[in-house]
Amino acid sequence: MKLTYLYLTIAIVAEVIATSFLKSSDCFTKLIPSVVTVLGYSISFAFLSLTLRVMPIGVAYAIWAGAGVVLIASVGWLWHGQALDAPALIGLGLIISGVVVVNLFSKTVSH
Repeated sequence: MKLTYLYLTIAIVAEVIATSFLKSSDCFTKLIPSVVTVLGYSISFAFLSLTLRVMPIGVAYAIWAGAGVVLIASVGWLWHGQALDAPALIGLGLIISGVVVVNLFSKTVSH
């Protein structure tokens, strides 16, 4: 199961990198950011598919999407200067809480 979480982590990081470069690709008109975007999403989906060999799709996708949303919001804030107001921060906190609850208490996730 530890390898499954490693695969899922790689999938999340690759997706966050891809999405970060998607903004810089300027609608796929800039070569390097476009290549990083396509490579990042390819790596992300490849490792997400490896995760799905062991982890239920609903749980894996919830973790992948939830962590991705929080990390992308952080990237937007830190690198793109996109402000996060109180409701956004509360919502992101709820997403993090949901991922933690699924991982710690759900019987669908084998530890």
